Amino acid sequence: MQNSVVQWLEDTALRFPDHIAFADEKHKYTWAEFRHAALSIASNIEKVLSGRKHPIAVYMEKSADMLAAYIGIAISGNFYSPIDVDMPFARAEKVVQTLRPSLFITTKDLHNNKNCEKMIGGGYSLCFEDIIHADVDDKKAKQYADSILDTDLLYVLFTSGSTGTPKGVAITHRSVIDYIDWVTEEFSITEADSFGNQAPFYFDNSILDIYSALKTGAACYIIPGSFFSQPVKLLQYLAEHKITTIFWVPSAMIMVSALKAFRNVDVSGTLKRVLFCGEVMPNKHLNIWRRYLPDTLYANLYGPTEITDVCAYYIVDRQFHDDEPLPMGHPMRNTDVFLLDEQDLLVTEPEQIGELCVRGTSLAVGYYNNPEKTKAAFVQNPLQTAYEEKIYRTGDLVKYNGRHELIYVSRKDFQIKHLGHRIELGEIETAVSSFEEISMCCCLYDSKHSSIVLFLEQEMGRSEINAGLRNLIPDYMLPGKVICVEKLPLNANGKIDRAALWQEYLV
Repeated sequence: MQNSVVQWLEDTALRFPDHIAFADEKHKYTWAEFRHAALSIASNIEKVLSGRKHPIAVYMEKSADMLAAYIGIAISGNFYSPIDVDMPFARAEKVVQTLRPSLFITTKDLHNNKNCEKMIGGGYSLCFEDIIHADVDDKKAKQYADSILDTDLLYVLFTSGSTGTPKGVAITHRSVIDYIDWVTEEFSITEADSFGNQAPFYFDNSILDIYSALKTGAACYIIPGSFFSQPVKLLQYLAEHKITTIFWVPSAMIMVSALKAFRNVDVSGTLKRVLFCGEVMPNKHLNIWRRYLPDTLYANLYGPTEITDVCAYYIVDRQFHDDEPLPMGHPMRNTDVFLLDEQDLLVTEPEQIGELCVRGTSLAVGYYNNPEKTKAAFVQNPLQTAYEEKIYRTGDLVKYNGRHELIYVSRKDFQIKHLGHRIELGEIETAVSSFEEISMCCCLYDSKHSSIVLFLEQEMGRSEINAGLRNLIPDYMLPGKVICVEKLPLNANGKIDRAALWQEYLV
């Protein structure tokens, strides 16, 4: 019986001690080296903290060292919570106030940073460079691993909150074990594979890269962030490091296809799997990837942070027109995904829209130190009342197509009432994305002026856009205003920053 992710490290380091584990621009670990570093960190934590299940904040630049800190914290029986070093201090301060960490792990370069000093206050802190050289006791390592319960927390990741206060999503070892067991079996990941990591380590998409490597012994290369604005360099990196598997947000993939990078670099001989998640992937751009890499497996993964990254998936198995939506597919193993209408009745008929709800071991235990928000999002399953069974209400509006595949429609809060009609802004975005000239777009609703506002990176007028859209959507869904920008802003996770657009153009 597996009770923690720590057991994966023990097995992998024993089987593949000299294989590359995690590598960044400055440093790379073999699995034996990574195990030693993690155990050393764990032993140093134990000297500072008594007891277990403490929240430990990790304030470090994205790196292989940061991952050693994560696993060292897990080995010690505590749980980690990353704080983005580029996060505005006001937001970081709110995270710390909610988390109340018992310990900070940071680096010497960051330790004397004013923001870091303010966050730590009078609390405990350890510098990474000082805690990775302790002697490792193998007997103690087994004691560490055996004492962890699968219901213990592994991490808390903070997401944005509607009130401006970040919410800390608390995930257990068991949730990650179930998820990674499914990922590695479904996509046949082995020690011969190598991941090209894009997701920040405070973003839940990174869980797939980190823990799939930990379980199987696959290598994980941390791609320099600057390469995601240089598509030719990005593809060259994949080719040079023989990357077999990527799990990126669609925005990163769109940049590659929109800027025609495939004409300059051939990665068809190495890239076996292209997985994506986090926002809608336009088929127009996926079709370009499929044209240049026809033998690669493509999978659309779906899921919010609250359900350990992914709960539904679709392995692309047929051709799609540019203006068709890509299915979300079906629930992953050991997870139930279903739709509820506004009366909390089960939706089963094709084309009927409902809110997507999830149940299973993938669910977070709630929002850390936030019982009010937890009770609002993690609720009793209304389809049965005989015993307690929590479900998570995602806020995503979804429907079934004629093949009984899940199709994303929009966020619940992206649904608007305009000219007497209920409209999903996501449907307009899908239609606009099918235009050959359009690389990226975003729709917002200006309720003050009762206007649908379309943002584009291309110079196109409203009359030109609407002339093309009339063949795809009803007139009442046509944008009332088109704003052309040089580049759509992206947030730290690589998604379109809707809040920034709203603030700059519509406030």
